[in-house]
Amino acid sequence: MFANGFKLAGALTAAAVVGLVAPATQAQLSGSILIDGSSTVFPITEAMAEEFGNTYPDVNIPVGVSGTGGGFSKFCAGETVINNASRAIKGSEEEACAANGIEFTEIQVGIDAITVVVSSDTRIFGAPGTIEGLSIDQLNTIWDPSAERRIRRWRQVDSSWANSIMTLFGPGTDSGTFDFFTDEVNGEEGASRADYTASEDDNILVIGVSRSPYALGYFGLAYYLENQDVLQSLPIEGVAPSFETAASGEYPLSRPLYIYVNNEALERPEVAAFVEFYLETARDTTMVREVGYVAMQDDLYTEILADLGFE
Repeated sequence: MFANGFKLAGALTAAAVVGLVAPATQAQLSGSILIDGSSTVFPITEAMAEEFGNTYPDVNIPVGVSGTGGGFSKFCAGETVINNASRAIKGSEEEACAANGIEFTEIQVGIDAITVVVSSDTRIFGAPGTIEGLSIDQLNTIWDPSAERRIRRWRQVDSSWANSIMTLFGPGTDSGTFDFFTDEVNGEEGASRADYTASEDDNILVIGVSRSPYALGYFGLAYYLENQDVLQSLPIEGVAPSFETAASGEYPLSRPLYIYVNNEALERPEVAAFVEFYLETARDTTMVREVGYVAMQDDLYTEILADLGFE
């Protein structure tokens, strides 16, 4: 499912990129690397930036969050040089980059599992703390645009569930998680009921779901793993979200994660060094798993590093 981890956009060829980012041997690096985009990819990129800064303290790497789509708006305007993305770039975004002369490289850095969660003391399914798995059809019943007018109580999804008003939380419309989830669940990217609490900040979603026994939400696996004391995840089609089920593709809501790098910026030694460090560290898998993501197979990282001229 996630085999194609490297893509060039613009006039550059793979051979040109090999020369473009040939690794430097400087003992000292400096400068700024501006990054924005996906809240899902944020934790791993932030961890990479902090670790890189331990070796190169003169390189400033601020990592912002405005959602995948909001991040692409900045990236294609030349305001940032790396965009975190929890979905692939859209055709309209590629056109915006091209219009501004921005050529880029798409690099898959890992795999995620969009996780559907309830509070640890949920009462949706009966006794406090009891959970049930959901099907894609049930998720569609809950999140379809038409559900906003028809489905307001949990019992309307399943007659055995609580006769209580739904409280729903999810990412905003600039989020790649929103795009992927709506496409997989509702059959159309961006198609969703609108009467839910939306935020690009996943921590707000965690707090909202955890505080209501009749709440349900969705976001990346990492935020669930960090908050298992107050949340429970729900199996989808009988498969629980985990490192193993996401890596195998068995979990229905697993998806690739990317960074997009401005090719002109990739000529700068500090940017090239950071991208190489990012991929080498991800290949080791330790940090990726620590922040709650799924590493790809080792040979995919090796192939991407080779394509970029780092090996």
